[in-house]
Amino acid sequence: MLYEAYQAQSDVMGPFRIMAQATTGMLNQPWPAYFSENPMIRGVAAACEMISRAGMSHARPPFGLDSTLVNGKTVAVAEEITAATPFCSLLHFAKDSKVKQPRVLVVAPMSGHFSTLLRGTVETLLTDHDVWITDWVNARNIPLTHGAWGLDDFIETIVDFVHLLGPDVHIVAVCQPSVPVLAATALMAAANDPIQPRSMVLMGGPIDTRVSPTQVNELAMGKPIEWFEQSVIGTVPMRYPGAFRRVYPGFMQLAGFMTMNLDRHVNAHVDLFKNLIKGDDESAEATKKFYDEYTAVMDLPAEFYLETIKTVFQDYALPLGKMVSRNRMVEPKAIERTALMTVEGERDDICAPGQTVAAHDLCTGLAPEKKLHHLQMNVGHYGVFNGKRWRTETYPKVREFIRANA
Repeated sequence: MLYEAYQAQSDVMGPFRIMAQATTGMLNQPWPAYFSENPMIRGVAAACEMISRAGMSHARPPFGLDSTLVNGKTVAVAEEITAATPFCSLLHFAKDSKVKQPRVLVVAPMSGHFSTLLRGTVETLLTDHDVWITDWVNARNIPLTHGAWGLDDFIETIVDFVHLLGPDVHIVAVCQPSVPVLAATALMAAANDPIQPRSMVLMGGPIDTRVSPTQVNELAMGKPIEWFEQSVIGTVPMRYPGAFRRVYPGFMQLAGFMTMNLDRHVNAHVDLFKNLIKGDDESAEATKKFYDEYTAVMDLPAEFYLETIKTVFQDYALPLGKMVSRNRMVEPKAIERTALMTVEGERDDICAPGQTVAAHDLCTGLAPEKKLHHLQMNVGHYGVFNGKRWRTETYPKVREFIRANA
């Protein structure tokens, strides 16, 4: 009944949000100043806008990356789907340029948000790289006829995309995909696959969650897997293409993330309300833009979510040398050709420092010159892959690492 209860609440609130949105639009028309600047009118308009925004979106926002700079020249960018499965599209940001640049596959997290959460990551990479990204599909839109989809399928998808892009590809895995990306690379290495990534950059990923456990880790470790299956897994309602598919709802993940930093989110919305009343459009727009992205959520296949909880956060299968995929042992020590860089954030409260750099201890077959670690000071989890410090401090190191291993 979990999903049905959420849907019922959303349906009840829908008309109120629509009316509030209409009222906001009417009050924000270019009325005479004595009306539009009236504090009471501005307060009502601000309140109506807050009500209209009190909800979530389940549709993927656009990337909106129409151009970039290549060697100081502005070139057009077009999104092209290189390959597609029912659960994921391989999206290429094709540039109108003949300049040859390193190929990079960005593996976006499947953790309740759409791949557009990495818009800033992709935008920065685009200048110097030929970029693809895994564009995961909202599980509630995937018909049940396509079957279950779990952690092994994630790993297999990465292998398939690497084969498609060729041996010169570099992988950048952000957060959750660090484990399946490392596993996929290890499996290719163990099989002596002729097409292996040149390098992989693991950013804020839970390679070994025994190290400095965070609140997220403690929740995953503190309950048996049966509790997660019974308490947080829902069934997609009949109105959606994925009707009857078992999923971990995106609204559950968003609620968990927001609860972790509730004061910050409450204060952000209080400030938004004040800025709307004051007419500080620039500050208000920045906040709205962030939350438009942050509250766009997608559902995860239940199998993938539960297997990730069990394998990564409860069994510590990868660091303990017990991870198996499709009856094959995952052995990072087999990696000899793919260079490894890890990136962590000093203030990361989702994937604490130490959890990602643990990958280096597992990849014993790599020469020291093929390993690099970067601890980015003064950033939390989001700042590892987005924001000013990502652009000015972390990214230059990532760019040089990829260049050195191209």
